[in-house]
Amino acid sequence: MIVNKIQNTDAANMQAAASVTGQGGDFSSYLQTTASLDEIFEQAAQAYNVPKNLIKAIAKAESDFRPDATSKAGAQGIMQLMPATARELGVTDSYDPYQNIMGGTKYISQMLQKYDGDISLALAAYNAGSNNVAKYGGIPPFKETQNYVVKVTQYMNEGVSAPNASYAVSGGNAAASNSGNLAAATVEEAEESYYESILEQIFSYEDYLKFIDLYTKIQEAQQKQEEEERQQQEEQSDSYRAYQDMKFSPAAMSLLGGRI
Repeated sequence: MIVNKIQNTDAANMQAAASVTGQGGDFSSYLQTTASLDEIFEQAAQAYNVPKNLIKAIAKAESDFRPDATSKAGAQGIMQLMPATARELGVTDSYDPYQNIMGGTKYISQMLQKYDGDISLALAAYNAGSNNVAKYGGIPPFKETQNYVVKVTQYMNEGVSAPNASYAVSGGNAAASNSGNLAAATVEEAEESYYESILEQIFSYEDYLKFIDLYTKIQEAQQKQEEEERQQQEEQSDSYRAYQDMKFSPAAMSLLGGRI
């Protein structure tokens, strides 16, 4: 193996990564990227298994895609999350487009599950609350809510285009928004890619095959040794039991004059 090649790895990158993790941080602060609104909607759709057109339609109806939007009632951001709802969803900054869209998508996903995929009821709950949907046994008789369901459904069916704008997206944002697997995957993939690049400098493919072969032989040898030790223990145990049986056998004691 070319172990000495480890001395030739990218020391600067190693130090940069170490400075991040050594200060109690993680790769979320080391890997800062940007994404367009459409890309964020795509990520949210995949993360929570919600149609992308539905998420964009809600964003269009709620804020016309404005990250700084605030309603009279206090709803915030692109998906217009109420502060209490945002906290429950794990959103720490409702004006952060990534967190807000992830949080809103998570919420509509919960409503879709609650109403067995009924988009109209899920939208009614998003607008007026699930308590009102339960109270009235369906879409509440509120003009605002009824118009909201019609508007969002129309946007979803016809399709809407998000503004061509990009926003910061990092592992930290994703974790804070509780998007969960998506954020973790982003950071883990980055770490894996980073260390793979280092390993490629240390090991050749031939080294890898040699390592696999050696590792397999070591495993087989250990298993064989363990099996031999187990058999020895069983044989010793069987011999001891046979000795005890013979020792206390009246016939053996009579034959050997009680000298066992």
